[in-house]
Amino acid sequence: MKNFSPFGLFVPEILLPKKDIDLASWAVVACDQYTQDRDYWKEVETKAQGASTLHLILPEVYLADEDKSQRIEAIRSTMKKYLRDGIFRKPLEGFIYLERATGYGRVRRGLVVAVDLESYEWKPFSSALIRATEATIPDRIPPRMEIRRGAALELPHIMLLVNDKSGSLVEACGTTLKDLGVAPIYEGDLMMGAGHIVGYPVEEKALEGCHSALQQLAVENTSAQGDTFLFAVGDGNHSLATAKAVWDEYKEGELAGGKSLADLKSCTLRYALVEIVNIYDEGLTFEPIHRVLFGCRAIELMDYCCKNLEGSVEEVGSSEELVSLVENSSNSFGFVFKDDTGTQKFYCLKTEIKGLAVSRLQPVLDEFLAEKRDGEIDYIHGTDEVFRLGSQPGAVAILLPPVAKDSFFSTIGSGGPLPRKSFSMGEASEKRFYLEARRI
Repeated sequence: MKNFSPFGLFVPEILLPKKDIDLASWAVVACDQYTQDRDYWKEVETKAQGASTLHLILPEVYLADEDKSQRIEAIRSTMKKYLRDGIFRKPLEGFIYLERATGYGRVRRGLVVAVDLESYEWKPFSSALIRATEATIPDRIPPRMEIRRGAALELPHIMLLVNDKSGSLVEACGTTLKDLGVAPIYEGDLMMGAGHIVGYPVEEKALEGCHSALQQLAVENTSAQGDTFLFAVGDGNHSLATAKAVWDEYKEGELAGGKSLADLKSCTLRYALVEIVNIYDEGLTFEPIHRVLFGCRAIELMDYCCKNLEGSVEEVGSSEELVSLVENSSNSFGFVFKDDTGTQKFYCLKTEIKGLAVSRLQPVLDEFLAEKRDGEIDYIHGTDEVFRLGSQPGAVAILLPPVAKDSFFSTIGSGGPLPRKSFSMGEASEKRFYLEARRI
């Protein structure tokens, strides 16, 4: 079997539920979704009949509850029970190619692999093969470490992005498997109207194709300084950061005891399951996360942004015109607010920003709020929400332009992780569902 370690990858042993287990009950959405919606997770409980990944994870909606410790103990106990009771099939050594049809009619392709945590770093300005896309909040890691420590299994909701304009890795792997007539290893509908999923084992010929594609992608994604930026963490960065923290903690103890890093090559804690997705996959939508500020003067905020982003402002006549101007640009912003007479106003701030616009806007907003020492900021999804909130007294909503996939890797490569809440990969129900597992 090919050696994938030069690319920060490892061929894992993947555990799948037995074929008679209904995927609509087994698979549940990533734990960091619907964090303000207990009703969603209560409904999941009614649908997760029998063996289910719901009993192997802690939805973050419950992370601050008083019974968190009991929930974690129940998770660890259930993991051992599932392993003991034969809930899983014989482990599959290899990658899995999958196709996920979402409830929005989009189809996303992915490759389930294991990453070597020695090849990942979330800290800013890293030169690692695998890097964070957004700023990681260190305080969010310790509570998650408590869950991973002592767990018998891991289940992935982490999605890595690969900068592969030609589709030579994930998409080509799927084409090869279908040309070979490889049968799916799992297939079924997902609960709560989240779509359909089908997975294929990646056989030797397709695995060789993956290796060749990664060799070329490594060349294409190596900078003039010699560092290779092969994968960016699109979803689940804090989960991957947690896996690394647990591994580092364990590694330090082992190294202090006289072992070398080479001695720990086969340690299961060193790796983490992820899904690789091509950033250019047509089924992968990148949505901007808009901003709304409360308790500040709209004109003052707009002038501040205009000055610090070296732009120009013009008033437009309608919400439709503003949306058209912003969505057809990569470096313009829309401001929506009511003036002192209660009249709704629409302004477009045009700039010459290169790269991802949010990476320049957020620091300016932070500085404005720090200087004024008043006002609050929130992060909102959807154009309709921008105009709804922008019609409220004392609110200034800011419409952000689309996230440009072409400049995504280069922006992070040169400037480090993006500011918090920079983008969203699809809707909540399109996020990764827990399905595969691995012993750790």
